[in-house]
Amino acid sequence: MPVERVGGLVLAAGAGRRYGGPKALVRLDGRLLVERAVQVARDGGCEPVVAVLGAAAPAIRARAELGDAVTVQNPEWETGMGSSLRAGLTALRDSGAVAAVILLVDMPGITAEAVRRLVEIATPDALGMAGYGTRRGHPVLLGRSHWSGVADLAVGDVGARPYLRRHQARLSVVPCDDVADDADLDVPPATVP
Repeated sequence: MPVERVGGLVLAAGAGRRYGGPKALVRLDGRLLVERAVQVARDGGCEPVVAVLGAAAPAIRARAELGDAVTVQNPEWETGMGSSLRAGLTALRDSGAVAAVILLVDMPGITAEAVRRLVEIATPDALGMAGYGTRRGHPVLLGRSHWSGVADLAVGDVGARPYLRRHQARLSVVPCDDVADDADLDVPPATVP
């Protein structure tokens, strides 16, 4: 693990319209998805951890146990994930972090080990994505020197993908298929514990 700090950025602002409500408040195996994502970032070596909230932010703050995670309100959350990514990177600007690992709240199969593998390659110039066989996915690592470029292209429901495509020659794909699954929860499970 590097001596430098790597921030964790949990994007948890969406309303989950197709899902039937904000996914941050979905309880899975006894924990809210936002709690799980924050803990995964922390256990993976991220410090600080920032959770970007939008829809249902007061309910999330009231119900979720997020420990020392910093919560940031995205007033433009309805415009899509891009504004949440921008808000989170802005919140990390003064943290001293050399890079940020991005996690989406609706991917409960992401593990601390997957985050740790990305943290291990963190430098200010690093770009990384988890690899699942021949597919690239989450979590994503963004070195500090890329934050402004990512923010410029992160609009609507688009996150860092356009920036990563433009810079794929510099992108490190870190195999994570043996320790994680980045499938997202698009529909509620048939049974809720």
